[in-house]
Amino acid sequence: MPNRRRFLRTLSVTTLAAASGSLLPAQEVKPARKLRKAIMGGTLGFKGTLIEKYKAAKEAGYEGVEPAGGLNQQEVIDALGQSGLQAASVCCHTHWKQTLTHPDEKTREEGLQGVLQTLRDAKAYGADSILVVPGTVGDDVTYQQAWDRSIAQIKKAVPLAKELGVKISIENVWNNFILSPIEAVKFLDEIGDPIVGWHFDIGNVLRYGWPEHWIPVLGQRINRIHVKEYSTKKMKDEGVWKGFDCDLTEGTNNWAAIMKALDSISYTGWAISEQRGGINPNGLRMLVERMDKIFAM
Repeated sequence: MPNRRRFLRTLSVTTLAAASGSLLPAQEVKPARKLRKAIMGGTLGFKGTLIEKYKAAKEAGYEGVEPAGGLNQQEVIDALGQSGLQAASVCCHTHWKQTLTHPDEKTREEGLQGVLQTLRDAKAYGADSILVVPGTVGDDVTYQQAWDRSIAQIKKAVPLAKELGVKISIENVWNNFILSPIEAVKFLDEIGDPIVGWHFDIGNVLRYGWPEHWIPVLGQRINRIHVKEYSTKKMKDEGVWKGFDCDLTEGTNNWAAIMKALDSISYTGWAISEQRGGINPNGLRMLVERMDKIFAM
C-alpha cells in the first residue's frame, strides 16, 4: 500500500505539471556533457612551488592537471595530494629533442626511454594515458623514415603500457607528420594495438584543417583532448605562431561544431586546457569560465 500511495502521488504531481506546461518536451532536454576540466602543467606560468600552482588551479575550478614526465615523482604526488587535483594525463618530456624519428639510433633509444619513464610516472600519479609526439619530418628525416621509425619505437613501448594499464596517446602537432585524420587512423592501425590511441589537440588543426572534421574519423581512438584556440586571421596577418595569440572563444574554432562532433563519438572524460592565460590565478579562472561556456554549446 505505501508503494501504491507513492505511485499515485507521483502520478498526480506529474499530471499537474504537464497540465501547467512546466514540463519541457523530451527533445528540448539537453543532457550535460560529461567532460572534466584539466590544465596542462606547463601552462601554469606564474611563480610558486608546484603545490602552490596546483592549489591555484584547483581553486580556479580545475579538477585535473597534466604534468610532464621525468619530474620528481614524490613532488608531483605531494602536489596532487595537497591540492586535490587528479592527474588527467602525463606529457612525455623527451619527444621533441630525443625524437622517435631521429636519424641517430642512440637518440631514438633515448626518446623511447623517455616514453617508458612517462608511462611509469603516469602509473605513479594514477593517470591512465600519456601524451606522445610521434616524431618529426625534416630535411634529414624523410616522411617514410619518420613513419617506419616512429611505429617501430612505439611498438617497443606497448608491452610496458599494457603491463601498467596506461594508454599511449599520440598528439597531432606541427611536426610535418601525420597531417590528416585518415592518415592518423592508418598510423594507429599499423601499430595494431588498442593501448595506443590519440590525444587530439583541437587548436593545432586550424593551420591546415578543421577539428570537427578530424573527430568523427578518429572516433573512439581519441583518449584525451587538448582545448586550445587558434586564429587563422592572425596566422595570415602576423605569422603562423601568432595564431595562438588569442583567448579561448576569440579565435577561429567553431566550438559548437566541435562539441557536436565530440557528442557524435560519445566522448567523455578529460578535456585539458593548453592555452595562454595561466600566467596568474585570474587567468586560470578566465580559462575555466571560457571552458564552461564552450562545453555548454
